[in-house]
Amino acid sequence: MQIWVDADACPGVIKEILFRAAIRHGLPLTLVANQWLRVPPSPHIRSVQVPQGFDVADSHIVEQVAAGELVVTADIPLAALVIDKQAFALNPRGEFYTAENVRQ
Repeated sequence: MQIWVDADACPGVIKEILFRAAIRHGLPLTLVANQWLRVPPSPHIRSVQVPQGFDVADSHIVEQVAAGELVVTADIPLAALVIDKQAFALNPRGEFYTAENVRQ
C-alpha cells in the first residue's frame, strides 16, 4: 500500500509519525508539496515538489493515487476526489473520510 501525504499543511508531528511508520513497516510514503521538504533518509520515503499554484499538489496526488491506497489530507475537496478513485482518505487527526461525511 502506498501512502500519500498532502504535505503543504500537514502538521510536523503527523509527518514524524508517518516517517516512523513507513520505516518500521516498510511502507512507501510520498509527501507532495509545492515547497522543498526535508525527509529522513530511507528507501521507503520520498518527497515530490510540485510547482507553485492553486491545488497543484492536490492534482498530482489525484493523478497518481490508485484504488486501495491511502491519502493523508485535511483538504475536503481532495478527500472527495480520492474517495471517488476508490482510495482511502484520512485527516491528520486520524479520522477517515467517507463518501457520506466528505459531502456534508
